[in-house]
Amino acid sequence: MATTEIFLIAMLIILTVPYLVWRVLRTDYYAPLVVVQIVGGILLGPGVLGAIFPGYYAFVFSPAVIGSLNGIAWWAVMLFVWIAGIELELSQVWARRGETATTATLALVTPLAFGSLAAIAMLQLPGWIGPKGTPWQVVLGIGMACAVTALPILVLFMEKLDILRRPLGQRILRYASADDIAIWGVLALILLDWERIGRQLGFLIGFAVATLLIRRLMARIPEGDRWYVSLIWLAACGFAADWAGLHFMVGAFLSGAVLDAKWFDQARMDQFRSSVLMAFMPVFFLSTGLKTQWDVGGVAVFGAAALLLVASVAGKLIGIQLAGRLLKWAPGEATIIGWLLQTKALIMIIFANILLDRSIITGTTFTALLLMAVASTMLTVPMVAPRLKRMAGLVERVG
Repeated sequence: MATTEIFLIAMLIILTVPYLVWRVLRTDYYAPLVVVQIVGGILLGPGVLGAIFPGYYAFVFSPAVIGSLNGIAWWAVMLFVWIAGIELELSQVWARRGETATTATLALVTPLAFGSLAAIAMLQLPGWIGPKGTPWQVVLGIGMACAVTALPILVLFMEKLDILRRPLGQRILRYASADDIAIWGVLALILLDWERIGRQLGFLIGFAVATLLIRRLMARIPEGDRWYVSLIWLAACGFAADWAGLHFMVGAFLSGAVLDAKWFDQARMDQFRSSVLMAFMPVFFLSTGLKTQWDVGGVAVFGAAALLLVASVAGKLIGIQLAGRLLKWAPGEATIIGWLLQTKALIMIIFANILLDRSIITGTTFTALLLMAVASTMLTVPMVAPRLKRMAGLVERVG
């Protein structure tokens, strides 16, 4: 068969299998379609179905097909991270900076500490540090992976729970937005390359100057033009960041973070995000699954994933409980907020992909992080929905 035909077979598998599982088994309460797609990517990859049917894997996912899929996946995740950057509620964060700083700090630092301790325990055995990684990078990277909140998935969940546009949902968005800034800042620190420090400083200076120019331009052109110009800006920032050694996804996030959400129609942005998630991100999920490995043994990988899951969930819940006591929240309020903020999925997977691409962690470490992200995300709605029903008045609290 021609490469195009095999590529389309791969696309049929990517789009069909997760959708049928999600629709037929009605998994939406525990696992929305995005989570099923992530799990599908793992199962379709070399570690599971590829190991059982190596002939299928070699035929469908040939190097030429994987190269084509990777190109789509790169652009898809750049678009998704760019949208996440635009939707950061920085003005709201600043308006309620005292409460937000307290909550966001504890929501980040506590799971970061727990995750770092888990990483130190993992590093007592070989197989977790990538060829270009150092122990401090791996410990900090895994710790931060445990602290990440997946803002786009959080938005989907809060829409499902009917709290997104209500005071509670807006509070949670503030906390998650503040942590997003710190997360990408820590990632830039981990990726700092002293051999390319000149390029990285040059990128930051050039980006600051270019940001002033792009903001002036965006404020003066019609909204229709803003969409197209911002995509040019996205590609340019992604290229510049990757050239500087910071990774193209760091550039994608920064390119969105410096743009104002008010420049784009909210309904159109929601539709654009949904379209990217439906049409392009399944390819990214499959490419993520193709990177999973079990080199140190399945038991060790699942053990590490369980350890990281406990560290991430317990760390987030304890941090939010501390914030609730300091800020005198109502009983049960911190538990609901903590469970929502521990949602991982997309952003943590993107974060771990960057560490893997830079050879800081191994494929085995990536697999453990991926399993942790899926499990933590699947826990969210079942843990939050019944609590919200018992505390209906909570959704109107402004903090």
